[in-house]
Amino acid sequence: MSLGEQSSGPAIQAVSVGSDDNPVCEVLEPARQSLAAVFASPHSGDRYPDEFIAASRLDPHALRRSEDSFVDKIYGAAPELGAPLLRAFFPRAYIDPNREPFELDPEMFEDELPSYVNATSPRVAGGLGTIARVVANGEEIYKRKLRFAEAADRINALYRPYHRTLQGLIERTREQFGYCLLVDCHSMPSVGGPMDRDAGLRRVDMVLGDCFGASCAPEVTQTVEAALTDLGYRVTRNMPYSGGFTTVHYGQPAARVHALQIEINRELYMDEQRYTAKPKLATLTAHMGEVIALLKTRLPDLIGRK
Repeated sequence: MSLGEQSSGPAIQAVSVGSDDNPVCEVLEPARQSLAAVFASPHSGDRYPDEFIAASRLDPHALRRSEDSFVDKIYGAAPELGAPLLRAFFPRAYIDPNREPFELDPEMFEDELPSYVNATSPRVAGGLGTIARVVANGEEIYKRKLRFAEAADRINALYRPYHRTLQGLIERTREQFGYCLLVDCHSMPSVGGPMDRDAGLRRVDMVLGDCFGASCAPEVTQTVEAALTDLGYRVTRNMPYSGGFTTVHYGQPAARVHALQIEINRELYMDEQRYTAKPKLATLTAHMGEVIALLKTRLPDLIGRK
């Protein structure tokens, strides 16, 4: 079941991953990669399986509260400027690729979980593991307890192909250029949710997460921060989001792979209750294109020669 539509420009090749009846994700590829970066939108997927909706105590509209609507569109200039853009089709509420493969809450399952499951992470405690217990505002998703086999099926069918694709793009980019910048593209509610460290507080326009300097060269973070600030946005670093599994796992500057997470305040570009775009979406998309173009110019000096 699709709750939205995606499209790509005519000059961009769209490479689908998965089967025709169960597409997992899509890579929007430039005709020739000329930017040593990979852009990934793991949470903008809007294809909600019918069986998932049937198993949920929430209606389809409420399930979208965890969705990073329009984020793949905001970064649409990436393939036009020479970098691949990976976007998931599956929704975050169904399975979250920005988690470890098995961050699961035992209370959600009727059978015992294997010993390798991470059941004690802060994300699991907040209800937002690989299989989420709640949506962004804290509402419970499921009518019933799940079986571990259901989680394993989602992980094998969706999570693993997504990360194989992402890993392949990163490795290809590093082989071609000698280094790679991964930009993990997200959006955030305008007010901190009940599980967040800033619960109830209004948020700035953008948060850059580089794991407090561990996942990305500071020169890159500084360049992006300065560019966004010059464009008029209020930007902070690492609070309340310093980076998720993707940033931590792939951001290995010593191996010449840098990862930067960007969180955009949804209030800037969409109606958070209706999931509809505001006119500012076009402006924000143009601005993000300027930032990507700047990275194309600056990356060789920032990290390419180190």
